[in-house]
Amino acid sequence: MHRMQRAALTALLVTTLAAAAAAQTNVTQADIQRLQDNVFQASSDVTQLRSRDASRAERLQTELDDLREEVVYLKVKLRKERSLTRTEYADVRDRIEDVRTRAREDRFATAAPARPSLGTEPGRRSTATTGTARNTAEVPAGTEMDLRLSNTLDSGIAQVEDRFEATTLVDLNIDGRTVIPAGSVARGVVTAVEPGTRTNRTAKMTVSFDQITVNGRAYPMRGTVTEAIEGEGIRGELPRTGVGAGVGAVIGGLLGGFKGAIAGILIGAGGTIAATEGKDVELEQGSVLRVRVDSPIQINLAR
Repeated sequence: MHRMQRAALTALLVTTLAAAAAAQTNVTQADIQRLQDNVFQASSDVTQLRSRDASRAERLQTELDDLREEVVYLKVKLRKERSLTRTEYADVRDRIEDVRTRAREDRFATAAPARPSLGTEPGRRSTATTGTARNTAEVPAGTEMDLRLSNTLDSGIAQVEDRFEATTLVDLNIDGRTVIPAGSVARGVVTAVEPGTRTNRTAKMTVSFDQITVNGRAYPMRGTVTEAIEGEGIRGELPRTGVGAGVGAVIGGLLGGFKGAIAGILIGAGGTIAATEGKDVELEQGSVLRVRVDSPIQINLAR
């Protein structure tokens, strides 16, 4: 009788421990995506802080860069080990939120309308407020930019989280102002890759862009590849032709020997590039990626 009771208690204990362990390992890829979204939002908060407190923004940016690497580590760990404790996830999540809180803590006080100074007519905007508005511009979501690859991308050798760079081909003008000049450097990242094998005849590679540097200042961005264009035949540096927000339509006239979309690949949802001829995805240096901006980018135009 006692032996049966002990066996039942042991089984109950094992079940309880298993349930507790399961509760600690139910982090999903969706959770990791939320962390990445939080990092992106925190980057925006830190960027806005720069105009109020540059030194504090630099400190927070250093912390955020470390947290971005930790999110990458968690993503790789979850993919390889297929398990991740909720404690690990929560620690990184809370630290990202702490950075956001410190970046935003004086925003409302700073953004409050200033009282008119002596000699200022009631209701008239202060010169500082007007100047700030003139010195910033927003690249709206849905804007397309054409970026020329500075590196070669190959699904046969690429690894998840590999970084690469691309440069804007032409000036991006909004409301008559050059917001992103030609030659600005965008940072890309490989977010997923499936090399071609004997059993996998459709190689795939997903890339996105998370940062663009304009006049020496880096801004967070979220960009999705919508088209890959044959870049062979570019002759020297392209002229800085000014265009509107829909820059994609003019690219054909700027590329010598322009042939259209790169043969043998297709672009799917989320920027996934798939090979259609049983080979690896290969994008040579100089290839052009058409990129859609998925979230607005606030650009400081002050020199």
